[in-house]
Formats: sequence, structure tokens, C-alpha cells
Amino acid sequence: MALGLIGKKVGMTRVFLKDGTAVPATVIQIKPNYITALRTVERDGYTAIQVGAFEDKEKHLTKPQLGHLKRAGKVLRKLREFRVESLEGYQVGQVLRVEDVFQPGELVDVVGKSKGRGFAGTMKRWDFGGFPQSHGHRYHRAVGSIGNRSDPGRVWKSKKMAGHWGNEPIRVQSLLVLDVLSEYDIILVKGSVPGPNGGTLVVEKTKIGDRKSQRLKLARLKSIPQNLLKEVRENEGA
Repeated sequence: MALGLIGKKVGMTRVFLKDGTAVPATVIQIKPNYITALRTVERDGYTAIQVGAFEDKEKHLTKPQLGHLKRAGKVLRKLREFRVESLEGYQVGQVLRVEDVFQPGELVDVVGKSKGRGFAGTMKRWDFGGFPQSHGHRYHRAVGSIGNRSDPGRVWKSKKMAGHWGNEPIRVQSLLVLDVLSEYDIILVKGSVPGPNGGTLVVEKTKIGDRKSQRLKLARLKSIPQNLLKEVRENEGA
């Protein structure tokens, strides 16, 4: 159970520590989200809050969508549910800001759609080695054999072959929050996240934080947010 928010990928940059170390960071803009619905065990069978983001015009939504969002008082383009242990302190129409949910030094998961690569061959899609490139060889980037003689006499399911690559949901787990710039509705996370600049992202508290490996990781990296240069906040805002 992890609360999260919906945001937009701005791009990548780097921040510097006091000792001059450069740390790669992704800039994610998370404008105010709004609670659009509450899910209860009695009515829905589980406990969760539905969060909406990206205000839009009414003409871009259907009438059922507008009716659903009427209680929240906002016309929102993206909706997402997050499981929570209790609904105490949450109400429909409530505003959730980035500084209310995330703090520097904690771990988060980021979910986004990867860049679409279209139809790709096996060397590009699966990193196959290909055939020799020497003179006289008939094949270079071909797939090669895909069968196993007469037994089993068929191609195995999930065989790695050419096909559509990308444009699928990807979750990157356990990224460190470097800083939260509440005045600009921006969060900085260490490393890269899926999707193009301007793509929609879902940022939520990590689901694997209780694992021993993640506790050790957090202990190893927790000093990074404290050692950021003071000028970083001003530069990122500019």
C-alpha cells in the first residue's frame, strides 16, 4: 500500500554535492493532485483513494467522466487509484501537493510508458549478436534458427523474435528523492525514469522498502540529499 501522485517528466539534469560529485537526476513536475473518489471495503471490497491530475476542458471528457468528477469540482484528464490502509484524513476534493506526500531522502517507485520504437529486429529489440560481417556471408542481422528439429516440432511460446518494441508500462523501483522544490511543484529523483520528456508518470512510495537490500541502500544514500549544494535549488528553479 503506497500513496502516490501523478506528474509529468520534464527531463534529466545533474546536481552537485558539496565535494563536487555529480549526481544524475530526473526532474518530475507534480502539480496539485485532487482526490476524486474514496473506495471503501463495504462498497468496493477494498480501501483506496482515487487521485486525478491535469486540469482540462469539459469538451475533452465524456459525460460519464464529467459526472464522476462532479463531486471533486474539477475537470481532470488522468485518474489513478492508490491503495491505503485507512481513509482517515482523506476526503473528496482534497488537494494533494508534492511536499505533502514526498520528502527528500526517501525511496519512490516511478511508473511510466517507455518510448515507442515501432517494429524492431532481434538485434535491436533483444540485443542478439547477429551473424559474421565478413565478406561472402549471406546473413548479417537475421534471426537464425528458431526451431528444435522434429521434437517438439514447433516454435516455443515467448520465443524472442522481431516485433513491436516499447510503448509499454515500466516500473522503476526504489529511486532516491534528492530534493522537493515545493515552490515549483518539482521533485528530483536520482537516476532515469521511463518515457519521453513530457510523458505522464506516476510517482509513489516504494513497495519494496521493507526489504533488507533496500534498507541498506537507503542507509548508503541518505547522506546525498543533505550534501547538495545550496545553489542547486536556485539553479533548478531558473
